[in-house]
Amino acid sequence: MNANPREKGRCGTSALRPFRVNVREAELTELRKRIKATRFPERETVADFSQGLPSATIQELARYWANEYDWRKVEARLNTYPQFITEIDGLDIHFIHVRSNDENALPLIISHGWPGTIIEQLNIIDLLTNPTAHGASASDSFHLVIPSMPGYGFSAKPTTTGWDPNRIARAWAALMTRLGYTKFVAQGGDWGGLVTQQMAVQAPPGLIGIHTNMPGAVPPELDDAAAAGAPAPSALLADERQAYEQLAFVYKHVQYALCMAALPQTLTGLADSPVALASFLLDPGLSLFLARWMRDDQRGLKFVPYSFDWRDATLTRDDLLDIITLFWLTNTGVSAARLYWENKLPYFSPKGISMPVAVSVFPDELYACPRTWAERAFPKLIYYNRLDKGGHFAAWEQPGLLSEELRASFRSLRT
Repeated sequence: MNANPREKGRCGTSALRPFRVNVREAELTELRKRIKATRFPERETVADFSQGLPSATIQELARYWANEYDWRKVEARLNTYPQFITEIDGLDIHFIHVRSNDENALPLIISHGWPGTIIEQLNIIDLLTNPTAHGASASDSFHLVIPSMPGYGFSAKPTTTGWDPNRIARAWAALMTRLGYTKFVAQGGDWGGLVTQQMAVQAPPGLIGIHTNMPGAVPPELDDAAAAGAPAPSALLADERQAYEQLAFVYKHVQYALCMAALPQTLTGLADSPVALASFLLDPGLSLFLARWMRDDQRGLKFVPYSFDWRDATLTRDDLLDIITLFWLTNTGVSAARLYWENKLPYFSPKGISMPVAVSVFPDELYACPRTWAERAFPKLIYYNRLDKGGHFAAWEQPGLLSEELRASFRSLRT
C-alpha cells in the first residue's frame, strides 16, 4: 500500500517501520470495473432476509460503490494517525500507535474482530488519548496501540498454520514490550475479545487488567445446551434466560462461521468478486452483528436485521464500504477467514482468568452477559455495567459510550 510496506529496517526484524496507506489508482479502477461486471442472481422468492441479503439491497449498494463511494476519504483519515509495521514471530504486524500528550497516560492495546478492521476503532482514538477535549479528566488518558489481526488489513497473511488466538495474544504482549510499555491494559470484542482474554490467561509481564464487551462467561453446561438447541433451563434468572435465548439463536445462525472454520480456502469468490465479498461480509456478518434484538410473541427472541435505510442507520453506507473495501484492496477475505479454522477455543465459556477483568454489556451484543455469570467467570471482576444502547461493534457504533466505559473500567488500576 505504500512503496515498500515489507522492507526491513536497519535495526533488523524488531524495527518499527513507518507505514502509510497509498492505494494505486489502478487498483480502484479495477475495483469499480469488477463491481460493474457482476452477474447478479435472480430476485429472492421471499419478502424478508430468510434467503439471505435481498438482491435489490446488494445491487443498490454495488451501484453506489462503483459510482459514488470515495475510498480516498478513509485512506486520508487513516493516514492522519501514526502507523507502523514490525515483524513479530516471523510475521509483519501493522498497527496504529497514538500516544497521549499526558505522559502518565495508561497504555492500552485494542483488538478488533471479524468482519472488522482497525477502521472500527478510529472514532475512539481522540476520545481516549485526549479526554480533556471531550469533557473528561486528563487522569483518564490512554496511549493507544491498535493492531491489525494477522491476515487482516495491512498485517501480513500467515503462510503456515498456528496463528490462533493464543499465538496472537503472545504477539500482542511482545508488541507492547517492543514499544517500551512495562505496564498496560488490553481491550477487545469478537475475535479481539478472545485474544484479549487469552492475554489475561497467559498473564504476560506488564499486563495488569483487561476489558471486554464480549466476555467468555457462559457456564459450559449452558453453552453446550444452547449450542444443541435445548430449551432454557427453568432455574435460570430472567436476565440469564434472556442471555441463553440470545445465545441459542446465535448458534442457529452461524453457518458463515462453520463455513470459514471448515473450509476457508473454498471461499475463492471472496478474492475474485468484490460484490461476492460484500455480500458475504454484510450477510450474515455485518448484517447479523449489527442487528437489533426484538421479542416476537409468537416465536420468542429474534434478531431484526440491520437497517439498510441509510436515513436512520447508526452507521452510514460509507462506514460499511470502508470496511469492505479494505478487505478487497488487501485481498484478506480468505486469510481473515482462516482464523476460524485455526481457533480451537470456545467462544463464550470461561477461560480461567485470574487477573482483573472489566465487562461492559451492550444490549445488542450476541448475548447480554448477566452479572451472575461474569462474577463466576472472573474472580477479580473490577467493573460491570449494562448499557442502554449499542451492539457487537461497540467502538464503531457507540464510540462515546465505549470510551466512557474504558475510563471507568481501568480507573482503579492506575494507582
